[in-house]
Amino acid sequence: MGHINDIDGAIAEAIRAEEAALISVRRDLHAHPELAFQEQRTAAVVARELTRLGIPHRTGVGRTGVVGIIEGGRPGPVIAIRGDMDALPIEERTGLEFASLNPGLMHACGHDVHTSTLLGVGAILQSLAPSLAGSIRLLFQPAEEILGGAAAMIEDGALDGVDMALGFHNHPDIPVGKFGFVRGATYAACDRFRIVVRGVSGHAAYPHVAVDPIVAAAHLITTLQTVVSREMGALEPCVVTVGAIHAGTVHNIISDSCELLGTVRTLSADARSRAEASIRRICAGIETSFRTPCDLDWIVGVPPTLNADAVLETSVTAIGRQFGDVFVPSEPTMGAEDFSLIASRVPSFVLRVGSGAPGREDYLHNSGYQPDEACIALGARALAAAAVDLLAA
Repeated sequence: MGHINDIDGAIAEAIRAEEAALISVRRDLHAHPELAFQEQRTAAVVARELTRLGIPHRTGVGRTGVVGIIEGGRPGPVIAIRGDMDALPIEERTGLEFASLNPGLMHACGHDVHTSTLLGVGAILQSLAPSLAGSIRLLFQPAEEILGGAAAMIEDGALDGVDMALGFHNHPDIPVGKFGFVRGATYAACDRFRIVVRGVSGHAAYPHVAVDPIVAAAHLITTLQTVVSREMGALEPCVVTVGAIHAGTVHNIISDSCELLGTVRTLSADARSRAEASIRRICAGIETSFRTPCDLDWIVGVPPTLNADAVLETSVTAIGRQFGDVFVPSEPTMGAEDFSLIASRVPSFVLRVGSGAPGREDYLHNSGYQPDEACIALGARALAAAAVDLLAA
């Protein structure tokens, strides 16, 4: 017990020494956001900080990713800890002194916080390295927002030899100082579709000699909603969203085609396959009913993010010992994460880190989003404590 208390105290002490530097890094990254696979400056900052901390690293992994490597003092398992780095195409409206200097770009999902948090984890674990068994791989991942960076890093070998993994995300719906977790599926699978409804163009005054794809598409959009209400069980989560529709050029011409773009989100492999089959059947029915061929392009995305019980239990116990009673009830979300590709290969756990500032009601992907920066040090402590116990298990 004394050794455990010593480790927990060392974790808290190590992050206190780094907290100011981590906030400075976060504000620098926030002022210079970069989109998916364009994180050159961000990666350079990460590499600079890893060098300062004495952590060996590789750059250019998964195009713009960085992998830091911490070797323990004796043989043991390999754990990967992932933090994402990319920003969003949003015009910032926070009024912060360190607001985005890049027009139309913003860290509105807190990936600047994630990058700084993972650097904090690295600082803690590097200081403890001689007493640890095994090794830690810090994955600074690009392109999470387009669900492409994890696959790119995996293809470049970032998971080779890894036994388990930790992920995390800041949550403004959880107060800073608190944490959350979900057993089983925590984030949803997300697949995309593109449907082109094809008709015959004509004059708006003579619709009977044309075939109107817009009318057919309107029926298609309405019918797609029955995938959730009539194809899935009442307690089976599924979301079908048509996010864009494009057709026509002027008011008096019936278009020859109408394009729909959308997503399907599910929490199980079975629901995922049934949703796709239902949409294909509905498209075939619209084609028959309205004489409008429906070309469906189904783009397979990422699977659900599944938390492994053993990794979750060890992590939650370690974090509880580090902080006390800090967990709040959490539910699965239909948002998607490409960390799911990591979790589908090795046992993994995603920690929800409270980032909600007192007196604010912020939410992700919003032009005014302002997470509480205290979540950086708190998240780093929690993840480091989890990693230490997982390596010792």
